[in-house]
Amino acid sequence: MSLVVLNAGSSSLKFAVFTANGQNRQLTGHIDGVGEAMQLTVKRNGVEEHRPVPAAADHGGAMAAALDILADEIDDQVRGVGHRIVHGGTRFTDPVILTPEVEADLDALSPLAPLHQPHNLAGVQAARRAFPDATQIGCFDTAFHRTHPWVNDTFALPLEYFDKGVRRYGFHGLSYQWLTRRLDDVSDGGRPQKVILAHLGAGASMCAVKDGRSIGSTMGFSALDGLPMATRCGQIDPGVLLHLMETEGMDAAALTELLYKESGLKGLSGLSGDMRVLEASDTQEAAQALDYFVFRCRREIGALTGVLEGLDALVFAGGVGENAQSLRKRICSGFEYLGLAIDEDANRAVRDDAARISAADSSVDVWMIPTDEEAVIADAMVELLS
Repeated sequence: MSLVVLNAGSSSLKFAVFTANGQNRQLTGHIDGVGEAMQLTVKRNGVEEHRPVPAAADHGGAMAAALDILADEIDDQVRGVGHRIVHGGTRFTDPVILTPEVEADLDALSPLAPLHQPHNLAGVQAARRAFPDATQIGCFDTAFHRTHPWVNDTFALPLEYFDKGVRRYGFHGLSYQWLTRRLDDVSDGGRPQKVILAHLGAGASMCAVKDGRSIGSTMGFSALDGLPMATRCGQIDPGVLLHLMETEGMDAAALTELLYKESGLKGLSGLSGDMRVLEASDTQEAAQALDYFVFRCRREIGALTGVLEGLDALVFAGGVGENAQSLRKRICSGFEYLGLAIDEDANRAVRDDAARISAADSSVDVWMIPTDEEAVIADAMVELLS
């Protein structure tokens, strides 16, 4: 029997097939550039193959293409399908079997993650049609952050709003769960106590982890807060939103479109939200967008170091964190006062496995660790189904 994992992001779709015990990955797939020019890669038995995507270049087309491949490649019965669900609110803190009632509750959270939640739930419906005998299981990005102390979860609003769910949730939790586990494995001296995990991709955030538990995150009530992202603004003064409503006549729909889809690196550069495009560009606007991204990353590292009361390790992950060595170097520069220094040769040599990129005399261990949300979901499925 097989286990299938579907992981829909804001601009990508990852999928994987595992054996029933979750230990062996039989197939991995990745569709990049959702909403633009999609590229599909499938890897099986160590062989990577690039395939055309005949479907429409949106999340529905990406899901259809992935399910077509899975239907062709899987010979065994599919026992379960695991889904990354971005928002679980305060109720869903552990993986759950997805029933119509649970899905209705999760759909009510869609306004808090409009680039993800609707696509996550549409994937559940599509997988249910494709694999009608399989159990559908949801794993939540917000769950890892439910260990936050109250001061890191609240806003300075009347307490009644906190009780109504207006609080900081944090996201990318499945990635941070994997990175915490993997860092324990690769660190020579055992688990580092004070760690900043940086998941940098089309969506980007950082997480402060102390003794293996999340105590702070740059993302808050929604997936807009903190770092600038491909098309999302990151941290913004709420007074700006009031100003846009009053002077530009913008309503909630117009603000949603602006903040989620037209801002971030795309808005700053006027070119693209893709870091690869910006690094290859020679325009001043592209350079300024990169400068702003680096500045915000450095600012958040400083803030989270304060939350942790020190720093033992910094980990880069995500599509940007794993591949953009020049940005890793720029983000790490200037932290000599923490004793942090990277080895430039090690940083350039990083490929596709966990690697320490800090200098030998660095007081802070700096790592690049590829994230693996699919493995976390597969493990959760095995535990739940057993």
